Amino acid sequence: MSPIVEPLAPGMTRVWELPEVLVDTRTEFQHLVIGTTSQGISLFCDDDRQSTEFSQLTYHEALLVPALLLARSVERVLVVGSSEGVVCQIAVAAGASIVDHVDIDRQAVELCAEHLPYGYTEAELARAVAHDGPVRVHYADGWQFLAETAERYDIVLVDLPDERPEFAQHNRLYEEEFLTRCRSVLSPGGVVVCQAGCQTLWRNETLLRSWRRFHDVFDTTVYYGSDEHEWAYLFGLAEPEPDPTPRMIERLSTLAYQPATIDAEALRGNTIPPYRVRKSR
Repeated sequence: MSPIVEPLAPGMTRVWELPEVLVDTRTEFQHLVIGTTSQGISLFCDDDRQSTEFSQLTYHEALLVPALLLARSVERVLVVGSSEGVVCQIAVAAGASIVDHVDIDRQAVELCAEHLPYGYTEAELARAVAHDGPVRVHYADGWQFLAETAERYDIVLVDLPDERPEFAQHNRLYEEEFLTRCRSVLSPGGVVVCQAGCQTLWRNETLLRSWRRFHDVFDTTVYYGSDEHEWAYLFGLAEPEPDPTPRMIERLSTLAYQPATIDAEALRGNTIPPYRVRKSR
């Protein structure tokens, strides 16, 4: 297979060599490739790197751990997207008794379980699809699921490919209307978290848009930018909280799931948004 040329920003690309290709297919929703790269077995959707064996834990902990520290309770979690299932496993390890995992692309979830050495195994996915255990997989449109559910959640986590400038079916799940739907299903003290884009100056348009949307929808917006990855995450709370970082640090030592890539110093430094993000409102 030819190398994957990943678009980064206008005039910028990143080239991934794949000496071994395990999957190269077009699902109903996207072009999906799983293969071996210099970072181990890796997942690509529409030429965008989604996760790699080397860096996936850094990514997934930055996505979920701050929410675990911010939420008043961690009993019920809703995950939209995140085909690999890693965040669902972390949520259970952190004490969640119910994790509803909603993904529109059944084939993608199944191929991840079959080929990735992280996330669901095929047996774990089969139990989750049968709702046999705390993780319950729903092959459904996240937009529709949120419109119809009567459940309430302590954490609503949205983990999608980056918002695209051209039409893409998942773009609507970044918009203010969808964030408002996410807020509407929160339990008291709940948190909405979204993969919000890249913090680097030359590709931060998605992050700037997400920052504005979160401030329009939530009373408190918390930023976390991974110091060892290229992605940033936003956390929305329905209640005002002027300075949530000290509470996050205090709760870290007692969290049932102890992260391997986040400590108190990371929380102190990485919850400060970049200059241009802070000045964009």
